[in-house]
Amino acid sequence: MATKAIAAKLTVGAGEAAREIAVAMRKGAAPGLFWLGGYRSDMTGTKALALDGYAATRGLAMTRFDYSGHGASGGRFEDGTISRWLEESLAVFGRTRGPQILVGSSMGGWLALLLTEAHRNSVGPGNSRVAGLVLIAPAVDMTRQLMWAEMDEKARQTLMTSGAWQRPSDYSDEPDIITKKLIEDGDLHLFGERLIETGAPVHIIQGLADPDVPWRHATALVSRFASDDVVLTLIKGGDHRLSRPEDIEKLIAAVEGLIAETS
Repeated sequence: MATKAIAAKLTVGAGEAAREIAVAMRKGAAPGLFWLGGYRSDMTGTKALALDGYAATRGLAMTRFDYSGHGASGGRFEDGTISRWLEESLAVFGRTRGPQILVGSSMGGWLALLLTEAHRNSVGPGNSRVAGLVLIAPAVDMTRQLMWAEMDEKARQTLMTSGAWQRPSDYSDEPDIITKKLIEDGDLHLFGERLIETGAPVHIIQGLADPDVPWRHATALVSRFASDDVVLTLIKGGDHRLSRPEDIEKLIAAVEGLIAETS
């Protein structure tokens, strides 16, 4: 029988930087599934819930959470940075047990790689609990390559002088608020052209019709994995969300493939 996901709050940071992070954890067998959502997404999105439903059916452990300023978590979205959201991701990951398959969507794909690197540096490559990664339209280095690089000069001047720029969103009536702090902090976490090593198999899923993360961004990423086994699935007609039933099927198949590799 599937266990019920347990809702909890986790305090991350101290003093004025403290914020409550909403977490949903489902107990179950290993490897656990660990969801990292995208920019302005939350843990109740289509892909996250589909993955949770799959975990329940299979009796697998599953962890979802909202970054600060997102969903049910505390904190202001405008205060968000990659450093801040990575700290929260690592704190929630620290609550899990045993091997985990990280599933990161968009910005969550970047954070999944950063989490893996930080975890390996902390415990040593041979002790890593990251058993595999599924990256969905991974927006690696997005603050520089997909935000700053896509701004015109007027938008850049607004960002630098006022500290923020409002970018129209295709997914909400409210604009995306891109802050100077987010861009500058993102520079501290860029992978750039250096090689990436996770020590685990990686499966990247990318839509060919994605207007936010071009498919060439994903193919360039594949070439930077130093020694990991990497599979790239390109979906014809797939958009950035990749939330259609056929897209969800490919996501579940990718997760099952990594589970098979860990058994």
